[in-house]
Amino acid sequence: MLAAFSITPLGGSDSVGTAVARIVRLVRDSGLPNETTAMFTTVEGTPAEVFSLLERCIAEGERHAPRLSITAKFDHRPGHEHQLSRKVERVEAVLRDLED
Repeated sequence: MLAAFSITPLGGSDSVGTAVARIVRLVRDSGLPNETTAMFTTVEGTPAEVFSLLERCIAEGERHAPRLSITAKFDHRPGHEHQLSRKVERVEAVLRDLED
């Protein structure tokens, strides 16, 4: 399963960078393949691993703010692994073909 999510603390302070960094630290320490961009963090794992991690990330966010805005998108495709990199590789291959 791939999960792309964003957890934004609200109502604590104007700066959310520290809270977001602590959440990203949980993701990186999880051992699951992951990547963080300006808008989302994406992780790959079993549904149990992904949802357990999301619960921990939400709990961490709650430590820093009275309210959280959470956006999440899931791609569950049993039997397929390494999709965090393979999906991008497939698009890059098509882009290379389009250049020819």
